[in-house]
Amino acid sequence: MKVYSSMFLYLSDPISVPYYSETGEKAGTITLPDVFRLPVREDLIRRVYLSEFTARLQPKGRDPMAGKRTSARSLGAHHGVSRVPRIRGSMRAAFAPMTVGGRLAHPPRVEKRIHEEVNKRERLLGTMSALAATAHPDLVRARGHVFTSEAVPVVIESSALDRYSKTSEVKALLERLGLLQDILRARERIRQRAGKGKRRGRRLKKPVSILFITEDHETPLARALKGLPGVDVVRPEIVSVLHLAPGAVPGRLTLITTGALEALSKRFEVSLP
Repeated sequence: MKVYSSMFLYLSDPISVPYYSETGEKAGTITLPDVFRLPVREDLIRRVYLSEFTARLQPKGRDPMAGKRTSARSLGAHHGVSRVPRIRGSMRAAFAPMTVGGRLAHPPRVEKRIHEEVNKRERLLGTMSALAATAHPDLVRARGHVFTSEAVPVVIESSALDRYSKTSEVKALLERLGLLQDILRARERIRQRAGKGKRRGRRLKKPVSILFITEDHETPLARALKGLPGVDVVRPEIVSVLHLAPGAVPGRLTLITTGALEALSKRFEVSLP
């Protein structure tokens, strides 16, 4: 998709980063697409993140008759008791919001608007800005990521997708690339959630680690990555702010294959008038 806009101001010259062979050895340098030279707009990133996050929320509502299935009626005045609805034949209060088993005063409704909408162009610019933030080592470190690679994002040849099928082999590759320390950081910081969430399928809180952008998420390498904490594998056609800036904080540590880099260049092709 070509984007024509006079708002684009490149912050730097074309960015060149080293790319690595399938064995993790430096094979040369590669120039990143122009989308990585765009300014990092944290305000746009936050708006797009909120839009994409709220789009996944399921509308929730109450049964319209919840708390109202009772014969409770008020006794009226002059009985020496408050005029709270009471069950017929007893003095037990019901129906009112402050009673046990009563209705909710302002229950959630399914028609409530919970999706924050943004313009198509705004969504596109926010995604491009979040992608550009992955090329700033200071922003990546500010997110808490730990790495010793020469530059970010780390680019590796696509042939590595079929070369590795075991998690131990992938860990050895990440160690050669200088990224294994971030996996260890995520593993050490896994915490048990406080509160009722432990009983609702989300017992653990896991930090976010490396994002792998590959042209195929069903390769042996992608399957081997499932055992590593905080790792996400996504195709370049659907990568979004949710992947690039978790929590609306830009600068995620990213590894991109050469094939995915070409796909990103085509998806976010920028042309200045």
